[in-house]
Amino acid sequence: MRVCFICVEIFAWGKYGGFGRATRIIGRELAKRGIEVFAVVPRRNGQKPTEELDGITILSSPPYSLWFSKELYRTCDADIYHSQEPSMGTYLAMKAMPNRKHIITFRDPRNFQDWKIEYELPSINRLNVISNYLYVDNFLVRGAVRRADGLFCAAEHLVPKVKFKYDLTSVPPLLPTPVAVPGNVKKASTPTVCFIARWDRRKRPEIFFELARKFPHVKFIGIGKAQDGKWDTYLRNTYSNLPNLEMTGFIDQFSTNDLYSILEKSWILVNTSMREGLPVSFLEAAANRCAILSGVDPDGFASKFGYCVKDDNFVEGLEFLLKDERWKVRGQYGYEYIKETFEMTKAINRHIDAYEQVLSQKPRAPVTAFFAPII
Repeated sequence: MRVCFICVEIFAWGKYGGFGRATRIIGRELAKRGIEVFAVVPRRNGQKPTEELDGITILSSPPYSLWFSKELYRTCDADIYHSQEPSMGTYLAMKAMPNRKHIITFRDPRNFQDWKIEYELPSINRLNVISNYLYVDNFLVRGAVRRADGLFCAAEHLVPKVKFKYDLTSVPPLLPTPVAVPGNVKKASTPTVCFIARWDRRKRPEIFFELARKFPHVKFIGIGKAQDGKWDTYLRNTYSNLPNLEMTGFIDQFSTNDLYSILEKSWILVNTSMREGLPVSFLEAAANRCAILSGVDPDGFASKFGYCVKDDNFVEGLEFLLKDERWKVRGQYGYEYIKETFEMTKAINRHIDAYEQVLSQKPRAPVTAFFAPII
């Protein structure tokens, strides 16, 4: 079996987001099972046209070269083209290889309000937000979604959002992101909380840093960096003097175990973002028995496995979890859920089952004139 992933990133060469992180984990584990894995992504600085990464063959197209990427899908000659969130890449792969199977995992479908947040709190600049919108949210992409051979969601709460956005008649089932679940963890003897995310504006890392100022008896570990260099420098200059705050910078989980060491000793994962799909950091933190403190509550992760913050009152939430070791009980609940649903072997088996089921289906109807604009 040959599988080609279609994604806007692959967690390498300077681009480190949740989509790419999940894609690289899934691709790596499929390759271990003897499946031939490809990925087609936009080329980043320092990236060659063809690379090998964790058993995955990475093919990259120059930025904004949509027609060139179409040829890459033909080069892969895959049995299944698997989009990690729909995009123009989904449409082009269907045009390039119309007789192969095409499936989509929805990871962070965005509606008008989501795009408004992105525009008001851009990671880099507003022009970049507009460019991203045009690439993932246009009539060609919507048509590709409706013609896909299989549709899945990375989280249960995304189902109604996806059904409404794409006017679907069926319910996309859950296709869980694989997570390593350690058998035992050793927590720090003193209260320790962590933050794992890009330090971009919509993630609001300053709220986490201000918590460190208000809880001097708690150890805070901030993992990540901002895409905007000036914003990153501002945050470090403003908060690096706090004695109980460690600002680690970016940690590459694929080349070092430092991230997992921090999760192992942390009591609580804090998420201050304005919006999320279902962050991989939630899954990995829960797998390490961390409670989740967050204002967003995808699939009830915060309300069931930690504390769901109202009106940005993170102080109240942290006090609640620290009192009487409530974090420990809720972290254990999260661990049990992750072990049952997202554990590495189980989740990869779900992917392989989905591929085999799709391959057994009859071919789609012939492509209509709707798909004619790009040859």
